[in-house]
Amino acid sequence: MVALLITACLAAGVAIIGTKLLIDLLRARSLGQPIHEDVPAGHTIKAGTPTMGGVAIVGAALVGYIAAHVRSGLFFTRSGLLVMACITGAGLVGLVDDLIKVRNERNLGLSRRAKTTGLLVVAVSFAVLSVRWTDVETTLSFTRWDSPGWELGTAGWCVWAVLLIYATTNAVNLTDGLDGLAAGSSIFAFACLMVIGFWAFRHFEQYQVSHALDLAVVAAAMAAACAGFLWWNAAPAQIFMGDTGSLAIGAGLAGLVLMLNTQLLLPIVGALYVTESLSVILQVGSFRLFKRRIFRMAPIHHHFELGGWPETTVIIRFWLIAGACSAIGLGLFYADFISIGGLD
Repeated sequence: MVALLITACLAAGVAIIGTKLLIDLLRARSLGQPIHEDVPAGHTIKAGTPTMGGVAIVGAALVGYIAAHVRSGLFFTRSGLLVMACITGAGLVGLVDDLIKVRNERNLGLSRRAKTTGLLVVAVSFAVLSVRWTDVETTLSFTRWDSPGWELGTAGWCVWAVLLIYATTNAVNLTDGLDGLAAGSSIFAFACLMVIGFWAFRHFEQYQVSHALDLAVVAAAMAAACAGFLWWNAAPAQIFMGDTGSLAIGAGLAGLVLMLNTQLLLPIVGALYVTESLSVILQVGSFRLFKRRIFRMAPIHHHFELGGWPETTVIIRFWLIAGACSAIGLGLFYADFISIGGLD
């Protein structure tokens, strides 16, 4: 518990201070976010807002994670280090994308192929090293390794891990379209995984996650870093997280559920991200097949904006949905714990 508190306090503090310093630096160099043409008209006034704020999120999380081990005596584990490496690697891919955007003053960074290649390198490296260096279970899991417990095998689990990381990073990236939406919603998701990690640590016999406490520290670091960043990212945002932040957050969520054996719980905890992705898939599919659009604009948060909801209303209501989904996921996790006689 001490390690979690140290991590959260330091990560939040570093994120608040670091984000402010980053804002000043980016403004001094006139490095602002170009705005895509295909967005609601009200977003054009945001052009020039500093971006790449994800650097502060990843940096603060790393500081909090390392400090917790130094001050509390907690041992570094391969599982925790691999998830942090996955977060950092995905963040670096996003950083390159953001740098190209601001350099060219266009909302076009890395090509789709280049970004996909970068994310696949990160995801494949994480998956292969996980099965080689840790005792992660290679089963399809919901709330624990043996539920449902379908054995995927080493190769199958690696493929599943890569797909999950790639899908989650892109889903969070799509969600990052309104001030504070991705940062605020991710706080709930990471907080949920922090509780699950700590619970698995306290009940090792039921969950058999060797490095659960270290994974809980990773989740706490990311939750607190996102909260500190949100201080400056809340509407009207003074800085955007950019792909640096959204890809890092997505990689962190996927990496944690893979290590905690709660992979199938992620679509519930991160239901907001799933909904945002599905809205884009349905919109594109409908237009290509029938030349008709289902939504006024996709992702779905823009649909509600064009329907007359103020941006802050969309953000807060989506935060509430994200919080409720995380609570449902946590409730399902605890219900399963009771069902296996965890309180006996």
